[in-house]
Amino acid sequence: MVDILNQPLAIRVATAEDVHLIHAGLMIIAQHLDAEGKVTATPDDLRKHGFGPQPAFTVLLAEIGGEFAGMCLFFQSFSTWRGQKGAYIQDIAVEERFRGAGIGVALLRHTAAHVRAGGGTYLRLSVDAKNVSAQHFYQRMGLVWSEEERIHAAYGETFEALAGQHESGV
Repeated sequence: MVDILNQPLAIRVATAEDVHLIHAGLMIIAQHLDAEGKVTATPDDLRKHGFGPQPAFTVLLAEIGGEFAGMCLFFQSFSTWRGQKGAYIQDIAVEERFRGAGIGVALLRHTAAHVRAGGGTYLRLSVDAKNVSAQHFYQRMGLVWSEEERIHAAYGETFEALAGQHESGV
């Protein structure tokens, strides 16, 4: 436990009842990037995909005095070259009024410990190119920017075209 603002910081694994907090965390990031309109995920989407029989992700919630202070959403990953398990951090969010109080540091450390307890040996993440404050935070925490890798993605029509080509036998 860390004492911040005269109240203890607690970090716990989220449950299905926390989907509104998780969604609020996503919106914190979107607001920070002036991209609220890009978030189409709903609390029901988070419940469906994160808390069913095969959860797609895990969330650690940070709370101060029982109040939402931040979150880290991550999922299991596997490195074929390393031959080891790890995790990919999708989102870390800290409520604005708690920024600078060590919440992000605590979330990142707790996530690493959680992943290690499950047999993982590494963390990976990507950062929005416009989110310079997050880039500096990760650098301060010892995470390095990989010059050898670039993220490629297929969304929307591109994804559907790829999937459709497979289904049509192409």
